[in-house]
Amino acid sequence: MKVLSLLPLVDWLALAAFFALWIGYAWFARFWGIRQRSLIATTNRYRGFWMLQATARDPRMLDGVIVQNLSHTPSFFSSTSIIIIGGLFALLGTTDKAAELVREIPFAQPTPILVFEFKILVLVGIFVYAFFRFSWSMRQYTFVALVIGSMPPAEDFASGRFDAKSYADRAGALVGAAAETFNDGLRAYYFSFAAMAWIFSPLAMLGATVLVVAILYGREFRSEVLTILRE
Repeated sequence: MKVLSLLPLVDWLALAAFFALWIGYAWFARFWGIRQRSLIATTNRYRGFWMLQATARDPRMLDGVIVQNLSHTPSFFSSTSIIIIGGLFALLGTTDKAAELVREIPFAQPTPILVFEFKILVLVGIFVYAFFRFSWSMRQYTFVALVIGSMPPAEDFASGRFDAKSYADRAGALVGAAAETFNDGLRAYYFSFAAMAWIFSPLAMLGATVLVVAILYGREFRSEVLTILRE
């Protein structure tokens, strides 16, 4: 309760705007991306094509290798998140020196130690969220490998004994879910940079949050890669 009275109103407003922009953009990207074909929605089509090809391929060693390579990235970020969380908790043990260092920066706003520790805890919470999203993405990729491994032989699909389109749609949706979960964790990393700006001032945090949203929008809806994939 002490931090509630120590933290100025402008800081609370900046924190509320930070989470509102984060959650609002995530909602916007998910629902508007379906209509405008965002990067994740466009690549989901290719994932569906991939799984349809997998039903006609036998053996499916190539598909297993692809899934393994895809799972390496969330595994890396998951491990990195744990290291960052440990580093932030270590920083909590030396907040007096860190706060003193920040005070020496000309444009930084002086903050009490308790408030500085609260800002660090907000960063910890962001990376904990990122860890859970990355680790869940890893598990989803193991489910994808299970689905590919359980696919009937290609000749059974060709003979009509099993519906290849239905099986591919289900498997493609699972790969897409793993990719979207990974995207949530990666987005948390982007917004963590905006949260770091809060250490300097609430206005710096607000400006950094708007900049992060603009960067994410440009990459997910206006990037050159998206144009190539749409073509």
